[in-house]
Amino acid sequence: MVVFGRPKGYRGSYQQWNEDNIGPQVVFEIWSPGNRPAPMIQKFKFYERYGVEEYYLYDPQTLELTGWQRVEEELEAIEQIDGWISPRLGVRFGLSETGLEMFGPSGEPFVSFVELAQLRQQAEARAQEAEERATEAQTLLEQERSRSQALELRLREMGIDPNQL
Repeated sequence: MVVFGRPKGYRGSYQQWNEDNIGPQVVFEIWSPGNRPAPMIQKFKFYERYGVEEYYLYDPQTLELTGWQRVEEELEAIEQIDGWISPRLGVRFGLSETGLEMFGPSGEPFVSFVELAQLRQQAEARAQEAEERATEAQTLLEQERSRSQALELRLREMGIDPNQL
């Protein structure tokens, strides 16, 4: 669910009465094998009664997305959901053979959890490589300092001031 006007943070469940009575504006439901029609209808009616502006139901088994938008006091079905842009979020929904696709207001696709994990792994690998390069550079720098100090000491032993060169 999306609730504007409330601070971000973890909530085990959203309790509107503890949130300055601000209800969610957008709700996403994901149909799972354990869902039953009667409780899902009750949820829909609850959200309709408490002012949700947009309600979306996605079934990952059938790859179907259904949406409703508030018109006055009721949630009315969105006739053409493929290509629909959420008025509240600016997010565009697309349906493909592989499932639901969502695009941000800039047109960029949202990344999946799998893609996000891959991006995180790549970033961590790059950070590790950079850290290794920095460590190598630091080691080389310390070696060069040590060499420079040894040369300076040797020159002084020979009676030569290295600062005069």
